[in-house]
Amino acid sequence: MYWVSWVKLGSPGQLHNRGANRGPQAGSPLGVVHATGSCRASTKMASESTRQSFQAHPWHGVSPGEDAPELVNAYIEIVPTDAVKYELDKASGHLRVDRPQRFSSMCPTLYGFIPQTFCGQEVAALCAQRTGREGIQGDKDPMDICVLSEKTFAQGNFFLHAKPIGGLRMIDRAQADDKIIAVLESDLAYGLIEDLGDCPQGLVDRLKHYFLSYKQLPGDAPKTVEIVGVYDRAEALDVINRSLRDYRKECGV
Repeated sequence: MYWVSWVKLGSPGQLHNRGANRGPQAGSPLGVVHATGSCRASTKMASESTRQSFQAHPWHGVSPGEDAPELVNAYIEIVPTDAVKYELDKASGHLRVDRPQRFSSMCPTLYGFIPQTFCGQEVAALCAQRTGREGIQGDKDPMDICVLSEKTFAQGNFFLHAKPIGGLRMIDRAQADDKIIAVLESDLAYGLIEDLGDCPQGLVDRLKHYFLSYKQLPGDAPKTVEIVGVYDRAEALDVINRSLRDYRKECGV
């Protein structure tokens, strides 16, 4: 099922990082929302440009899946062989180069997000409850997902069906930044895995190492990124459901 929301491609000067926290820019000639400040405004302005545009927005224009959260649509931004980190440009709905991967840090799995999700108040509240910490906020991005597969993919910018099996509870500068771990539907090597406890520990450790180190440069002060927990499928489904509700609250759908 596709919820029709379209956006018009902006000029290069209108592109911003998916992680940026900026609101819509008044008077934009293309009616483009500049990143995540207001998801509600983003979806409204995307709908208004339907007649002038050509692509469903991967975040707002595609359903999370008829069987979500048990089986979700996942938009893949980067693949394990990418030497460049790509992220969705929230304004245009196209992939943009975020930065070259530094040193040997490459994501060990397919990596992207679940459409029509938002890491907001409910996701942050669960993180705070599980960790006993105060002042936790959501990172205001769609819910990240890592997808295990035996197959090799040449590049990102595609959708697939994924079965969540667990997740990493990550906190980045006092913001909840969960990473759902899933398996590609019907994958010959990983498709039968139902829970993260059945996954090889080495793969989980490799994911943890990547997220803890990929922003760290030699000589820099330690980054304020922590993985404070690893959770099972049941918890992952709860996190996804919360992100779906956060999206509906934030975007008004």
